[in-house]
Amino acid sequence: MHVYADNAATTKMSQVAINAMLPYFDKVYGNPSSLHSVGQEAKEALDAARQTVADCLGCEPREIIFTSGGSEADNQAIISAARFGARKGKKHIISTAFEHHAVLHTLDKLSKEGFEVTLLDVSNGHNITAQQVKEAIRADTALVTVMYANNEIGSILPIAEIGAVCKAAGVPFHTDAVQAAGHLHINVKEQNIDMLSLSGHKFHGPKGVGALYVRRGLPLVNIIEGGAQERGKRGGTENIPGIMGLAAALKDACDHIDENMPRVAAMRDKLIEGLSKIPHCALNGDPVNRLPGNVSFCFEGIEGESLLLLLDMQGVAASSGSACTSGSLDPSHVLLAIGRVHDVAHGSLRLSLCEYNTDAEVDHILKVVPEVVQLLRNMSPVWRDLQTGKRDYIL
Repeated sequence: MHVYADNAATTKMSQVAINAMLPYFDKVYGNPSSLHSVGQEAKEALDAARQTVADCLGCEPREIIFTSGGSEADNQAIISAARFGARKGKKHIISTAFEHHAVLHTLDKLSKEGFEVTLLDVSNGHNITAQQVKEAIRADTALVTVMYANNEIGSILPIAEIGAVCKAAGVPFHTDAVQAAGHLHINVKEQNIDMLSLSGHKFHGPKGVGALYVRRGLPLVNIIEGGAQERGKRGGTENIPGIMGLAAALKDACDHIDENMPRVAAMRDKLIEGLSKIPHCALNGDPVNRLPGNVSFCFEGIEGESLLLLLDMQGVAASSGSACTSGSLDPSHVLLAIGRVHDVAHGSLRLSLCEYNTDAEVDHILKVVPEVVQLLRNMSPVWRDLQTGKRDYIL
């Protein structure tokens, strides 16, 4: 049996998305900036897709900018808020220590330009609170950027509460919702979200296309210069097939969220219950407020990379954290941020499910993971030292 359990890294494209894209490769192929009928047909499709995405997020179509993905959207949102904040003498930004690197690396860049960045500690080992945000806001705070849900450990952050805090303080609020869009209910107006990033390939849409919601009246700076596309805020001819696939996939996900996510959450809970029986392991992330498909564990005495390779040989595709850093030998910054020590953080496993997974696949995972963990521990000198008392157990 082959089980794909790495949906947080990317998802299989849905047939709905594929069917939505196909006409725009060879039938409606015009440039939406062209004035002739071929181009205007493409523009009509682009406008319809923008309306679809806006409907899914609870905003206006003009508040949607299409991008190449979540990373570009994060960059544009954060850099825009920083640049316009600086014009008013505001050069302080608040975020968290377990953000995606698209956010953290952008903040690193801004810190070298004289911005002060406050990264909130993960207060209880798996999440932050709105109170932390409130206490961190200063008179010179230009932006709060906090992810909607963590990509590695699945914790869902208190976005509505944080949004209310930011609104009361008059501080723009951006959220990286790449892992949340299509999997959790989102309404940017009700949740007081000023900017939101998403990426199509996280909810069965195509890769290489994303969107940025920007509340009307909030200024944007260009990251990509060029023509007047996307209201002059993102140069380059729009990727019409990709945008149509993103819009169709997001609508399909939102239309079926109430039936799909409870079933995915039930499979998640079954996995968590079964894997928790493995000695000297720990669940990472919020045990209650977590993404429906996310299961993240640390297993003491093993290396995560060996675990992944052996699981792959047993037909299970998983990850040890973010796919964006899979080439790194360093432990996950997310796991370190929630208090896992290096030795334990190295032995991490992330399983991420979607509605395409089955109960039989969950049973297969529950069979092979304990076997592979035990096999690796039997070969590990660290595990031998733990069992003989030369080292103390951490988990």
